[in-house]
Amino acid sequence: MTPDAPSKPFRLVPSPGSDWNLEPGGGSISTTAHPRSDVFVDPAGVAAPKHDAVTLLAPAPEGDFQLSARVTVDFAADFDAGVLVLWFDETHWGKLCFEYSPAGEPMVVSVVCRGVADDSNAFAVAGDAVWLRASRIDGAFAYHASLDGKTWPMVRYFAIPEGSPADLRIGFLAQSPVGEGCRVTFDEVAFTDVRLENLRDGS
Repeated sequence: MTPDAPSKPFRLVPSPGSDWNLEPGGGSISTTAHPRSDVFVDPAGVAAPKHDAVTLLAPAPEGDFQLSARVTVDFAADFDAGVLVLWFDETHWGKLCFEYSPAGEPMVVSVVCRGVADDSNAFAVAGDAVWLRASRIDGAFAYHASLDGKTWPMVRYFAIPEGSPADLRIGFLAQSPVGEGCRVTFDEVAFTDVRLENLRDGS
């Protein structure tokens, strides 16, 4: 299927073999991550690159934007996650994840790949849902997360300089790197081309 996401001015294309569902009335988007699926390029070069997580992506509109959603994950295994993703190609991308940690707690995690990926934990979440937001400001990007959908602490501010703006796709991803899959739901999905003026004041 190729669903229209709520409040988004473009259509999203599912990755081959993925199954995404748009609830009646456009209230939410959901999918199930495939077993042992991920998008990651090991910085140590020990593990082989992975690019088999299910995605739902669309070409990004020109200019500044903010894409946000409440993400709920039925966690079952370490690193299960629902993700907002910025995608140029297999070695240039960014993930903002709501992910289950090996310590047994849900966390907000960001990963940026510029040839190889990094991996940075932000904060733990008491519960199975959190709001995530990805923004473009000029040639840079910002990740924010919120526990209430109102106050948005900054998670990360970064650039992916090798990526051409015309190649950027944005959207959603579900992963289960060591598990048998997990259900992920994105609701309260919102898109705006309003510029995020202050990265650090919680707005």
